[in-house]
Amino acid sequence: MRAVVLEACAAQVSVMRIGIVPALSRWGGGIYQYSLTMLHALHEWEGDKREDDFVVFAHETRHSALVALNGDGWAVQPLESSAFRRLAKNALRRVVREVDLLETWRWLRYRIERAASLPDPDAVQSRPDMARWFRRFGVELMLYPAPSTLSFEAGIPYVMAVHDLQHRLQPEFPEVSANGEREWREYLFRNGTRYATLLLADSEVGKEDILNFYGPYGVTPDRVRVLPLLPACYLTQDVPARERERVRMSYDLPEQYLFYPAQFWPHKNHARIVQALALVKQEHGLKVPIAFCGSPTGKIARRTFHEVMDLSHRLGVDSQVHHLDYVSDEDMSSLYAGAVALVMPTFFGPTNIPVLEAWAFGCPVITSDIRGIRQHAGDAALLVDPRSVEAIADAVYRLWMDESLRRTLADRGEERLATYTPDDYRRRLMNILEEAKSRARSEQLTNAKA
Repeated sequence: MRAVVLEACAAQVSVMRIGIVPALSRWGGGIYQYSLTMLHALHEWEGDKREDDFVVFAHETRHSALVALNGDGWAVQPLESSAFRRLAKNALRRVVREVDLLETWRWLRYRIERAASLPDPDAVQSRPDMARWFRRFGVELMLYPAPSTLSFEAGIPYVMAVHDLQHRLQPEFPEVSANGEREWREYLFRNGTRYATLLLADSEVGKEDILNFYGPYGVTPDRVRVLPLLPACYLTQDVPARERERVRMSYDLPEQYLFYPAQFWPHKNHARIVQALALVKQEHGLKVPIAFCGSPTGKIARRTFHEVMDLSHRLGVDSQVHHLDYVSDEDMSSLYAGAVALVMPTFFGPTNIPVLEAWAFGCPVITSDIRGIRQHAGDAALLVDPRSVEAIADAVYRLWMDESLRRTLADRGEERLATYTPDDYRRRLMNILEEAKSRARSEQLTNAKA
């Protein structure tokens, strides 16, 4: 019997059903965009070359990106079983109205678990219920575009993306360390990396970070693959002038403005941008407007948002600061296309999707001169010390006043972006999945022999 099992496994080594757990909440920022890009690339994979089936497990089963996943080889299922969902809804319906009940339940469960105790990073909390749920659909390999404890808690071979390890690199920022966040991140990344079939890093610097921090826990270079980022797949580069004007007017923006799409986390550095605008106004008599977008959710982000808005009022630049709140995916293209420049002096890297998106629209970039971002942007951006208001102000003034410099940076960005295309991304992703399938099969054969 064992020989028959091994023979069957070997015969089917090229075909597998793969589960995907994307991050489909728009509040997720970069991991939301990353998830959509990955789903889009897999869906666009030429049918005559694809033998695998994909099952997407998501809370948001009616998300527009999932509705588009039609045709043979694709299925969408809720992330939890229907029994769990019914239990959650029934429990909450008595106390909550006019809200997404299941989302509220997840938030409450998350807070209760964190308040109860901090995790032991070396003690995995097994989730056999989720393993059974995934295997019910015949899944043999999981793909996690966003890091998730489900990866190792469910116990199914998996590929997981690791976008940054800032809780190790810069724990002084509360969004990666406060209220038990650092301990939960360590539990996630220590186990997520050491039990993975393969790991995805956005860059060579990201791979280096994974190996530096989790090499001591068994992560080896042969298990980390670099899959560079792309601009968000929902952006449309050819934006008609009429549409740009419609979007600009709908957000009450001036004809020229700087742009920064980012949630109001402290590491995003909005405050120094505001201070830089005040310095440009003071030294040059120039009022440079900026559009911030992002809905401040969570205690830390809300506090940061109010601090930034209060600061802009005290410095007398509040009329220059336009907060757009939530911006739809459809409007983002026009906002990039109409911007004079992207200003992104963030403290976190090693890579950032908005830089790529700006390049796609010929929008020049100001970003941080720090490890990772320095390699990512190269000479296609003005690099500044994110801690220096003076450096940010000088870059803003130069770009605002120098059209030739703007054209030069836009051309360099376009050239840099052209070196890595969606086809390149898709081929690399396919190769990674083929390798992960082979590794998962080998593990399956080894276990069967045992």
